[in-house]
Amino acid sequence: MKKGKLFGVGVGPGDTDLLTIKATKILKNVEVICSPRSAKLKPSLALSIVQPILDERNEKYDILDPLFPMIEDKSALNSYWDLAAEIINTNLSDGKDVAFITLGDPTIYSTFSYVAKRIAESGYEIEIIPGITSFTGCAAAAGISLAEKDEIVVIVPKVDDRLKRIMEYGDTFVIMKTSRHSEILEEIVNQDNRDKSIISVQNCSMQDENVFEGFSKDKKYLSTTIVKFRDKK
Repeated sequence: MKKGKLFGVGVGPGDTDLLTIKATKILKNVEVICSPRSAKLKPSLALSIVQPILDERNEKYDILDPLFPMIEDKSALNSYWDLAAEIINTNLSDGKDVAFITLGDPTIYSTFSYVAKRIAESGYEIEIIPGITSFTGCAAAAGISLAEKDEIVVIVPKVDDRLKRIMEYGDTFVIMKTSRHSEILEEIVNQDNRDKSIISVQNCSMQDENVFEGFSKDKKYLSTTIVKFRDKK
């Protein structure tokens, strides 16, 4: 019997129009869409992004919505990832192709990687479809370049002492999910004496997108801050 194939599909930062042509083709043809949720009663943002594409389909499709809670307990998280992989494996063994949709790109801080490792161990074929990352989307929204010439770009998923240690070595810092740690971020950045520009983007490419100078101080989850340093002449 034919085995199904798992696709890790990056759906971009938020705007459906930013889906790649390849991602759109896959979403229109796979039998199963896997769209994890961070909470039982919380709708999937990734699913809302691709829904207009799915609405164009004539063929029926199934949706899997495993729970991936935003917790730090590694043991508990492994249990959630194991369960998701088991559900996906069941569909693949039935010969169904599965598209695991994820915000941004599947290779950048995506839970897809944890599930994909488990699927690979079961011997199924996996293909990754890259998507527009949140931070390149934010740079485009702000109308700035992330890097020029030989500038070093640093992607920061969490603000802690590591950022202090490497700050002097980078030219552009992209700090993700800044609503979690805006105060300590501002403190660390202000300790650097170089000239700098600071731009924050909330809900990139969505209808309520907000681009502004300075740090993001409210609690919006989809907040990214870009800090560009310039040496004084």
